[in-house]
Amino acid sequence: MPPLLRLPPTTSIRWRALLCAGACAAAVLSQPARGAETGLAIDPKLPPSESVALGIPKGQLDAAIAKLDDFATALMKRSGIPGMSVVVVHDGKTVYLKGFGVRKVGAPEAVDADTVFQLASLSKAVGASVVAHQVGAGIVTWDTPVKTLLPWFALKDPWVSAHVTVADLYTHRSGLPDHGGDELEDMGFDRRQILERLKLLPLAPFRITYAYTNFGVTAAAEGVAAASGKDWATLSDAVLYKPLGMSATSSRFADYMAHANRALPHVRENGAFVAKYQRQPDAQSPAGGVSSSARDMGRWLAFVLGNGTFEGKQIVPASALLPAMTAQIVSTPSPITAARPGFYGHGFGVSIAPSGRVVLSHSGAFILGAGTTFAMLPSEKLGIAVLTNAQPVGAAEALAMQFMDYVEFGTITRDWFDAYSRLMAPLYHPLGTLAGLPVPAQPAPAHPLDIYAGTYTNAYYGPATVKVEGDHLVFSIGPKPVVASLGHWSGDTFTFAPAGESAPPGSLSEVTFAITGKTAPTMTAASMTVEFFNENGLGTFTREVPARKTKPSKAVRHK
Repeated sequence: MPPLLRLPPTTSIRWRALLCAGACAAAVLSQPARGAETGLAIDPKLPPSESVALGIPKGQLDAAIAKLDDFATALMKRSGIPGMSVVVVHDGKTVYLKGFGVRKVGAPEAVDADTVFQLASLSKAVGASVVAHQVGAGIVTWDTPVKTLLPWFALKDPWVSAHVTVADLYTHRSGLPDHGGDELEDMGFDRRQILERLKLLPLAPFRITYAYTNFGVTAAAEGVAAASGKDWATLSDAVLYKPLGMSATSSRFADYMAHANRALPHVRENGAFVAKYQRQPDAQSPAGGVSSSARDMGRWLAFVLGNGTFEGKQIVPASALLPAMTAQIVSTPSPITAARPGFYGHGFGVSIAPSGRVVLSHSGAFILGAGTTFAMLPSEKLGIAVLTNAQPVGAAEALAMQFMDYVEFGTITRDWFDAYSRLMAPLYHPLGTLAGLPVPAQPAPAHPLDIYAGTYTNAYYGPATVKVEGDHLVFSIGPKPVVASLGHWSGDTFTFAPAGESAPPGSLSEVTFAITGKTAPTMTAASMTVEFFNENGLGTFTREVPARKTKPSKAVRHK
């Protein structure tokens, strides 16, 4: 894919921006009396780009806070999630802080303000605050090329490799494919191994394509940590968590596991939530590995809403934090002309509320058991964070939006839980072209199983082995390793059920072998293509050595 950035000259961009700003200002300023005539709460002291027509009546924030207990209780009952912790910050102070439910289904320990949750992708905004500190300290800039910080780092195109910056990776505009590298984490590859393999992924056009990646962000953070002479978790603790007094917060999985007051992750099975899995996100710690409490998140919200200050002390210069919290790329184009687009900063989502106010937000999700969110109204110095110990079902986001609705409009404008539930439903759709299909009643026969057995190589995924065990094949790949029994589908196509963060229950992957030679002893499987690993065209594995011929195996058992 074309690697070069193709944008109009800078002067053209500035000229168009100036024209827009001038036209908008003229349209508003030409009607100075309209606000007074209609009762609109437009502050004429603010520039048009900061003006909001809908004011917030006195006492409405307090009324919204008073509703939170009922909102949270009702959403927990409706969604079935076991535990939730909520914090609201206004004008630098925590004005609401409470836990609901239990840390683990079936156990009595209650969630409170200090219960530690895995934040999942809220880690990106928290981590961007760490980077902003180092920008303010002069260690790096947002525009520092990552290759100058990590000489071994590369992407598929040499020009992009040399020019991709910390900002490019935090803004998801590097050209890397959506969630590139996540499947390697599921296999047990560590952070360095995954980052070194990003150079094999195909690239979309540089700086004009938005695609959300965990390991792009992680690469940028690794570069900042290297420039700082510390590992990422130690750096985060030194420059952000300790200065803000976030004593329960860490970027290390081991610290989360060591907390006595820890919320366990839950997944939904047969309509109820159960504590079954434990997500270990150290490989992508800057993008998804932070754990924290509602109390600590309140401190971070106050710091962000204070433009880098906390309790009167400047932690990060406002100029270093501002780029992270402002729109850098369109993340959600408008589907129709009347719709507002969505934007992304450096680890922060940026949008425009129906009221006209700018909203900063981000959600976090582990399919294996975490759903979190925050939302801020910078103009009101108001923010809310909601942490839950259940895979994402929309409850966290619904609570945040109900609260913000009540603050801005004095009522709830829609069924937010229904809206977010439908939005998140595709996360649970099984993957694979054969998922949900009946096994063929009369499949084409497979070759003798020894034909398929052997070691296969792949530059991105590493080696994979296929072995004969009794009357079936067993597939193994990755450092963890991932081991699965291959059921026969038809002919040279087999299947297995992938599992993990990237594979919803019910997923089914094809494994198709390419056979060379017509008869023994030359007949062999030259390669296999694994559908689940082939999203970016990298799922074909080539046989490393010929299969060793042994006595004929038993007939294949159809599965």
